[in-house]
Amino acid sequence: MAVALLLMLSACRTPVPEQPLRKHVFVRAAMGTQFRITIFAADADVARAAADTAFDRVDRLEEILSDYQADSELSLLRDQPVGVPARVSYDLFEVLWRARRISEATVGAFDVTAGPYTRLWRFSRKRRVLPSGEELAAARHSVGHEKLLLDPEKRTVTMSVPGMRLDAGGIAKGYAADAALRQLRELGFQRCLVAASGDIAVGDPPPGQKHWSVAISMPGDSGQRAAKTLRLRNRAVSTSGDTEQFVAIGGTRYSHILDTRTGLGLTNRAQVTVVAPDATCSDPLATALRILGPAHARSLLRRFPGSSATWVTYEGEAPVVRDYR
Repeated sequence: MAVALLLMLSACRTPVPEQPLRKHVFVRAAMGTQFRITIFAADADVARAAADTAFDRVDRLEEILSDYQADSELSLLRDQPVGVPARVSYDLFEVLWRARRISEATVGAFDVTAGPYTRLWRFSRKRRVLPSGEELAAARHSVGHEKLLLDPEKRTVTMSVPGMRLDAGGIAKGYAADAALRQLRELGFQRCLVAASGDIAVGDPPPGQKHWSVAISMPGDSGQRAAKTLRLRNRAVSTSGDTEQFVAIGGTRYSHILDTRTGLGLTNRAQVTVVAPDATCSDPLATALRILGPAHARSLLRRFPGSSATWVTYEGEAPVVRDYR
């Protein structure tokens, strides 16, 4: 009788309506840019706590992956004796392992060992003087993804030649965006987006929507016109371009994007946007394709299933948009 009464009371109880999900946006400076997290949640305080946890994850990754911080785990590898394996954190090894795959596929167009070139080019941009042939030759001796030895079983990294410096700038923000999105999902938030400047990782779409809409801006247009609008869910997108970050040296316009084949900034104007399963892939792929040019797009994208690219180039002053799969 007691059980029957309990069942009757349960059947008569009015169900509590679910609270509607609302959009919450949070911003924090990290990795030399701004990370923006968008969460759809019923409770603003709970959403903020989740965003703070994701931001803290990004901050920890910056301490590991920064090549600007002298005491980051990445930077300290340059002090490791040549030929001596160093055991590293899971995150650092994962970034270097994923980076090597991109390096091999792009024949070094993307290369985390390009740190010696990066250091020279930063000085050149500041002084507006190109590095000398001797400086470039010295740097070239220490650059090459095949010189970075990785042991997945022992999780060790070995610098095989003197003078090696690592630069994870072309993959770190993408990896951090993925890590932040993963953190939010583990906390129970599926409808969310993480944007780290030109790298965006998205989860399930907003309520009532089939996808997130991400606009690719025309270069130099301050977001006023869209070259294309992408519709994404559980994907990532990264853009590599030089509309604003460039320097003129000797009458030539050089991009901040380093050409790992020459040690100098790129000189052609273009913007590349890559869609991939995650931002750890889309971030370095966008950089590599920006360096290699559209002629290599289709053959490279075939090596990364689920990836596509949108290219904005110039014919005179007119931008031309082309898609590649």
